Amino acid sequence: MKIVVLCGGLSPERNVSISSGTKVAMALQSLGHKVVLVDMFFGLEDYDGPIDKIFDNPPPLGDTKIDEDAPDLEEVRKRRKLKSRSMFGQGVLEVCSMADVVFLGLHGTCGEDGKVQAVFDLMGIPYTGSGHLGSAIAMNKDLTKRLVAPRGVLTPPWRLVDSETEDLSDIAKEIELPCVVKPVDSGSSIGVSIVHSPQELADALEAAASQSRYVVLEKYIKGREIQVGVLDDRALPSIEIIPEGFYDYRNKYQPGVAVEICPAPVPEEIEKRLGETALKVHRLLGLSAYSRSDFILDEKGDIYFLEINTLPGMTPTSLVPQEAEAVGIDYPTLCQTIIDIALRERGHNS
Repeated sequence: MKIVVLCGGLSPERNVSISSGTKVAMALQSLGHKVVLVDMFFGLEDYDGPIDKIFDNPPPLGDTKIDEDAPDLEEVRKRRKLKSRSMFGQGVLEVCSMADVVFLGLHGTCGEDGKVQAVFDLMGIPYTGSGHLGSAIAMNKDLTKRLVAPRGVLTPPWRLVDSETEDLSDIAKEIELPCVVKPVDSGSSIGVSIVHSPQELADALEAAASQSRYVVLEKYIKGREIQVGVLDDRALPSIEIIPEGFYDYRNKYQPGVAVEICPAPVPEEIEKRLGETALKVHRLLGLSAYSRSDFILDEKGDIYFLEINTLPGMTPTSLVPQEAEAVGIDYPTLCQTIIDIALRERGHNS
């Protein structure tokens, strides 16, 4: 099978995406597929072979290491040879059209937010993960909470702030602390802060607003950080995260920094509720293939839903592969399963 693994892009999470994409490409190659790894933003501008032969002579793969800091996107922009405002680099849509399926290894805005999915839907290109509408909804933390909270999903109280029209200094005086401040549509904890003082809040609002016009202020819930994946409409075992401090970008992607326990050491009844809630949110948002929901389990046993990821990380430290491994699904089989779902749901003629 000819497969394009699409990664990178112009997102603060591009380095995470490249790591995910590289590992996925290696796994699919090990299964005998013809795989081309493509950076969505740079495309094929450094590929000097004929594009119609690219699946027989693909560009070499790099490694899966992730830098400790998120990339400088202005520097990324300057490196591209193609002078265009398009998020698709040279030859990207052409090579994706040649593939039997595109494995989306993208993370964050312009990849996980439904825009790429909508383009591929219009072009008839089969791709992995959820469709454009579910992806767009799930990427927006405020909209997600508005949809699931009325359906009985417990989530921390929150407020949405428009950083361009509201006075952030006034907001800092009104909010009950501690709270969590996060951009409405980012991932990998970029721009996210746990705030305990008014001064911290002012700084956190500024940091979040640098990533997104809209900012979510959410009541801080003290408890255990637990995440649950869904694969093919079934909940995977939960995984508990014990970070070194706040579970930030570094904690997530540098090996050995955070302790991860799968399955999470929780009572069977809690495990059952975690899986049911993850599956409920997945279905309410109309998602498909796979997802990962983030929760806080407080000392009373209440489960608070925080957010959901429609293209969970597939890096060497990512959580969904660990959860799949716990039920006997190795990494290459996980990748193949995700592709099989895509072809079943979208196919070549959908």
